[in-house]
Amino acid sequence: MSTIAMASVRNPLRHLAAATLVLALAGATATLVQAQPMRGGMMGGYGMDGCVYAAGVHGRGGPDGALFPERMLDSVGASAEQKTRVHDIFKAAQADLAQQRQAGQGLHQQMLQLMAAPQVDAAAAEALRQQQQAQHDAVSKRMLQAMLDASAVLTPEQRQKLAEQMTVRRDMMQRHQRERQQLQAPRS
Repeated sequence: MSTIAMASVRNPLRHLAAATLVLALAGATATLVQAQPMRGGMMGGYGMDGCVYAAGVHGRGGPDGALFPERMLDSVGASAEQKTRVHDIFKAAQADLAQQRQAGQGLHQQMLQLMAAPQVDAAAAEALRQQQQAQHDAVSKRMLQAMLDASAVLTPEQRQKLAEQMTVRRDMMQRHQRERQQLQAPRS
């Protein structure tokens, strides 16, 4: 076989190997992203940027660990005692989630190492995916508990007002996202 013929055979094999690696890494990334809680969802959680997300409101928390902006609690007529209790609930959740975040980062690093190995061990990848899913479930449970605890502090009327405000905020954010997508869309 001539050198040119051999090069044409090896070249597609290299492309196939490279494409396989790219797909494997994309799959690993999709698994990691899927294992992260949604930002701003009703149950909250933490994002890949380390922010804690609670009931549609996100933030790193102020010096007192508050995750709900003071103005939101003011707008629903929360008393000083209610504000303190809600802030304390989410401050505790934030501390717990910081530990969960560290665990998630460790699993992420393990997945990257696994995917970078010369031979990817499918069984190990599946076991790691299951660990990531369990970790995601633990975060979701912790945020649900914080939400339930906070809901017990607020009155039904206050919770209704808060839900209405979060719906308005969500709709506004979705509108802004659509506008950004339209601006970024290729022009024909």
